[in-house]
Amino acid sequence: MLPDSWQSVLGEELDKPYFKQLTEFVETERSEHRIFPPREEVFAALDATPFDRVKVMILGQDPYHGQGQGHGLCFSVRPGVKTPPSLRNIFKEMKDELGTPVPDNGYLMPWAEQGVLLLNAVLTVREGEANSHKGKGWEKFTDAVIRAVSGRPDPVVFVLWGNYAKKKLPLIDTDRHTVVQGAHPSPLSVKLFLGSRPFTGVNEAVRAQGHEPIDWRIPDLGVSAS
Repeated sequence: MLPDSWQSVLGEELDKPYFKQLTEFVETERSEHRIFPPREEVFAALDATPFDRVKVMILGQDPYHGQGQGHGLCFSVRPGVKTPPSLRNIFKEMKDELGTPVPDNGYLMPWAEQGVLLLNAVLTVREGEANSHKGKGWEKFTDAVIRAVSGRPDPVVFVLWGNYAKKKLPLIDTDRHTVVQGAHPSPLSVKLFLGSRPFTGVNEAVRAQGHEPIDWRIPDLGVSAS
């Protein structure tokens, strides 16, 4: 299931004992509970943003755990799914900072297609139980993703929102890459997040690295939230 572009840098991880144990754990969980995202979307972030096209990496924690929410891209939900609070705050900051209208959906695929890797540290979750798959092995795998991106010759902008994400800083070669840090956009820390101007900071760094800046606008899709 690992996308071809990531196979050469992450393929060895799939053969390690921890990953085999992780796979067995997740499959057992799927046989006993409803697990998000669906099996075919676990590596959706890697599929949407090929290894050699990563310009920005935004790190989340674990997937949304509500019915129909998590689909493999951190902070994103599919069209027609109600926009979660953290994403609403992201859109509010974008409107205040960039003047972009708040979209009628929370589908962040347009970011991923421009080279924004939307990776959660944990890639699966049990329905209704946040962090239920924490500490089972996903973190080892996604740490390997961070190291692989950090090891690329081309510079990348890493976005670390909140204390959990900031703990990943030692995995990043800060001499070659730019790191944008700030508060998490969740309601608990939104006052610190709003006004932090992360999208301007990211695009300034992307330009300085010789890449096209990210168009952060999310197009309206004419869908109503369920």
